[in-house]
Amino acid sequence: MRKVGLLLGAMLFSGSVLAVDGVSVEYGKGNATEMARVGALWNWDKQWFTEGNWLVTGFWEASVGSWRGKSAIGNNQTITDVGVTPVFRLQQKNPVGFAPYAEGAIGFHLITPTFIYANRHFGSSFQFGDHLGVGVRFGDHQQFDLGYRYQHLSNGGIKKPNQGINFNQVRFTYHF
Repeated sequence: MRKVGLLLGAMLFSGSVLAVDGVSVEYGKGNATEMARVGALWNWDKQWFTEGNWLVTGFWEASVGSWRGKSAIGNNQTITDVGVTPVFRLQQKNPVGFAPYAEGAIGFHLITPTFIYANRHFGSSFQFGDHLGVGVRFGDHQQFDLGYRYQHLSNGGIKKPNQGINFNQVRFTYHF
């Protein structure tokens, strides 16, 4: 798992590799746990519902991060998280200035280890990660993106226990 994280991390910081369209950093909290991630995104060349001033499009997001659990009895644990997620986004067609958006996604994550502290176990390394988010793009070329995401991760009941975890996240993206 560590080798996969290092490989993904190397890809995220080399902007010309695989035609990366943007990079992101995010921080979140939830269920007595803090998380931080870095990511890369690749825009889709597809758009839907293009009549009017809004459209639906999306991107692939690859991320690597860490969760840090905080237990009252001091048995804190750190989890490594590697994810790949297709993100659908409702956005303005020809944005000028501040351009709001809404997004939703369901992706796949691998975590290790599978517990955050004594009473939160995830059952398996494989986790589904879904989120809903809102934000705004801005800048001379819409190159900046500041958003909020509510994310839920769990194994979807494929293995017990399936306690899952929820995060409130703030995310900043720079689009090339």
